[in-house]
Amino acid sequence: MKYRVKHITEYLYSDSVSHCYNLAHMIPRTTRRQKCTRTDVQVSPSTSFASKREDYFGNMSYHFEIQRRHSELEITVTSDVDTKPQYSEPQLDFGMTVSDARKLLAESKGAELLLAREFSLTSPMVRASDFLREYAAASFAEERPLLSCVMDLTSRIYKEFKYCPESTTVATPLSEVMANKRGVCQDFAHLQIGCLRAMGFPAKYVSGYIETLPPPGQEKLVGADASHAWISVFSPGEGWVEFDPTNNCLAGEQHIITAWGRDYFDVTPLRGTIFGGGENPVLNISVDVARV
Repeated sequence: MKYRVKHITEYLYSDSVSHCYNLAHMIPRTTRRQKCTRTDVQVSPSTSFASKREDYFGNMSYHFEIQRRHSELEITVTSDVDTKPQYSEPQLDFGMTVSDARKLLAESKGAELLLAREFSLTSPMVRASDFLREYAAASFAEERPLLSCVMDLTSRIYKEFKYCPESTTVATPLSEVMANKRGVCQDFAHLQIGCLRAMGFPAKYVSGYIETLPPPGQEKLVGADASHAWISVFSPGEGWVEFDPTNNCLAGEQHIITAWGRDYFDVTPLRGTIFGGGENPVLNISVDVARV
């Protein structure tokens, strides 16, 4: 599938900003199942310095500085991306078992497995805990295929937690998400990652976009798509496989990857430091994912 993604971020400040320093993760990366063929980044007001570079996780990060007074900031990133499907659900029932995966992850000295183990560790926003292990355990049986168990966990999160945009913030801890049984895609991704790490399996936080289709007979609204988050789990011999607990599915052609890391903290779409700006800036975000 070929897509053009347009992501507009706008800040409106109550007082002028004298200068700012920013880091953006808005440029789709090239992976086994997708290729970013073109990206254009426009910043207003104009930057005094800007550069693209790969970060530690292989994501394309964009650094920029503005050293002039401004009361508005707008970043527009337009990208062309080709995507492919990954696994199909029936394939999940024929892979490596939970028991065999545990053994290989513990004993193998292969480079791929050693690198994957990093994603089994605690990260700033996801801490493995007994309550996550207990919740996840119901989906895992030692002789069952690992990826099938992960799909079962994906379905349970989808069924047992309510999508509620006003219920959490970026700082809401997993214990609160578990207690209230509600959240957004970021929360559900963190929850599933925490569960998988608590069970001993490497898991990444994946940030990106998902194409949303209008009801039959209606036109698609420009800007109606959204930033999205899902997870990727590592199975020895099978590699990294992406699951979307918010939508109870494997990530497919409609899932467009921007970046991945240990959790949201590693791949925040835009963050930085500003000098001035007053209090409570207004933030407007528009994302349009269009088939080309």
